[in-house]
Amino acid sequence: MNSASRETTKMQFSKDFTEWYFTRVFIHQFSSLCDGSVLPVFVCVFFQVVPMSVSKPPPPQSHFPPNNTTSHLPLPPSSSSTPSPSTPPSAAGPPSPAVPPPPSPVKISMQEHFAINVCPGPILPIPQISDFFPRFHDFPITPPPPREKQVLKDKDKDGDRDGEKDRKREREQEENGEFADSDDDDTYLGTLEFNLLFDQENNCLHCTIHKAKGLKAMDSNGLADPYVKLHLLPGASKANKLRTKTLKNTLNPVWNETLIYHGITAADMTTKTLRLCVCDMDRLGRNEFIGEVRVALKKLKEGESKKYNMGLERIAQTREGNSQAMDPAAPVAEEERGRILVSLLYNTEKNTLVVGIIRCAHLAAMDSNGYSDPFVKIILQPDMGKKSKYKTTVKKKTLNPEFNEEFSYDVPHDQLAKKTLEISVWDYDLGMSNDFIGGVELGINAKGDRLKHWFECLKYKGKKVEYWHTLTQQGAPSSD
Repeated sequence: MNSASRETTKMQFSKDFTEWYFTRVFIHQFSSLCDGSVLPVFVCVFFQVVPMSVSKPPPPQSHFPPNNTTSHLPLPPSSSSTPSPSTPPSAAGPPSPAVPPPPSPVKISMQEHFAINVCPGPILPIPQISDFFPRFHDFPITPPPPREKQVLKDKDKDGDRDGEKDRKREREQEENGEFADSDDDDTYLGTLEFNLLFDQENNCLHCTIHKAKGLKAMDSNGLADPYVKLHLLPGASKANKLRTKTLKNTLNPVWNETLIYHGITAADMTTKTLRLCVCDMDRLGRNEFIGEVRVALKKLKEGESKKYNMGLERIAQTREGNSQAMDPAAPVAEEERGRILVSLLYNTEKNTLVVGIIRCAHLAAMDSNGYSDPFVKIILQPDMGKKSKYKTTVKKKTLNPEFNEEFSYDVPHDQLAKKTLEISVWDYDLGMSNDFIGGVELGINAKGDRLKHWFECLKYKGKKVEYWHTLTQQGAPSSD
């Protein structure tokens, strides 16, 4: 090989090496700057602009790449076909022109060489914040699995007989005001077990709340904080509201708690309906309604303790439901003001009339908080001066106060028939005039139970006679 050919080969190799080096450095800097995220895009764009080419094998007479515009890097030949560089040219011997040289291996272009092993690998997903806090999701929590329906045993053998028993049991439950559990998973709210007892002698309705079973979950933990509240319909208000204690984190609460309605007469038992609502207490928000049951008190017999096990329902709350049609002769206006339990006793030894103010029930709410601060004032007419006027203590924030206080009047028995006892209930307001809630008059000129109560006091000397009286606004004094 002459010197001119060596210079040409040297210059071509230097040009190819320089191009390869600077291109390699540029790709490395670009990939480190972009963190490998856009490197595949750059490589694709680069090779689309400069297409890859695979060189054809040179003709057999030439051992050097042709002098064209596209430079190639030859792969190093194998040791068996290429003599060692350290061997002198004289030791190699004269070339034999008769034997053609072996074909040159495939040559790879510079661009194709750079495209090898440059893929950054698969793109990993970006961690979401919900992966670190699995409790918070954008979608609702999966509801608890539905309850399995109870399957009767030996259904195939005794299907007809069991069907007759079920129909008979359903008829008995409907007659007793009871309902079977619902099999619909969407409407199943649970059951409530309780007892009712009417004590006509003391005018009391005893409601014993035993337990609830299978309540609907209302909290995010799949449980509830249930309690039961009771109302008398029509005229549901805070005056006739009773409530059990709250049990935490349970769907099968057991209360075994007895709530008593005072001042319930036989007439009320024929017109009133007891509503029992099961609710879930929520400290941070409004209490949630789970379900309710209703019992017509006219089905309850006097002195009989009746047990109920009823399925909870969601009954539409309307004004018509709370204002049911009543007997026109019923004293609707009197019911709104409340009732008072009074005892009368004439002591023949001391010639005194003893008036006892025992308690009040279902008083009208006079304050903005839905309650009253009641006290009772009694006056024996005709006025006997300061000795004829008495007041009870004030009971704060209640519509069912219990006083149990007695007052005495020195009156001869023969003059008692000419007297009239005025009883009035007031709401105490600090720094303002007291509000009149309702009143009642006992005497010869009264009617109904008021006249009967006064007459029995005069007839049965030394015997304490107790009666419930309805408070009215008739004859309301201008002030206390």
